Amino acid sequence: MPIAAADKDAVLAEKRARFAAMLARADRVAAFTGAGLSTEAGIPDFRSPGGRWSRIKPIAFEAFLADEEARRESWRRRFDMDDEIRSARPTRGHMAIASWVQAGKCPAVITQNIDNLHQDSGIPADAVVEVHGNTTYATCLDCARRYEIEALRAPFLANGQAPRCDDCGGFIKTATISFGQPMPETAMRRATELARTCDLFVVVGSSLVVYPAADLPRLAHRQGARVVIVNREETPGDRYADLLLRGEIGDLLEEFVL
Repeated sequence: MPIAAADKDAVLAEKRARFAAMLARADRVAAFTGAGLSTEAGIPDFRSPGGRWSRIKPIAFEAFLADEEARRESWRRRFDMDDEIRSARPTRGHMAIASWVQAGKCPAVITQNIDNLHQDSGIPADAVVEVHGNTTYATCLDCARRYEIEALRAPFLANGQAPRCDDCGGFIKTATISFGQPMPETAMRRATELARTCDLFVVVGSSLVVYPAADLPRLAHRQGARVVIVNREETPGDRYADLLLRGEIGDLLEEFVL
């Protein structure tokens, strides 16, 4: 028999109350965010059905290194999504999480997102652990010099050539982690430490299918932390979560601004 709307509302209200109590009791919260948080800001989810990667094969890191045309195509794709990135603004979910950091509850946010929206929400850059990198700037793969995307855009649109480093001639790539590229050791080490030492691990908008980052909530669970998953759909982590909140992330989190 279908659950009545009133009963659904009562169940959700009880879950919200449980989450509020968990958040109030927690001394050290680890927030872990994925694409579902940023889709509400207009950033496409590449991996979901109908997403870019279901229509366009991603460019592997090995191909980027080996082939000039792959590098040019990588930059064409980056600038094709430039308007989406530049126009996106932090959502209600971003602002709720930012308030946890600002209140001293959450030492840092671990994110799979590459859009810089956590920083734009007011979280200091050193409190955002980007396990998949950041697409709002680029670096030289050889000397690590940083380049701003806007400075690379006009030359690329004018000549169609993949940018090379002014200092060493190395390949310039957006500061994201491509398929086949090693995960950032420092970020993963810090994310692992946050998972090991938190008493509440809150997953927001992640499908928990991209490893090794997706194993972080399970690590927190094994260390004794409570795990809450806020997402529109089921995830592989649901089986060990202490609380599941289903629905639009902004609707669910806006009342949890501290």
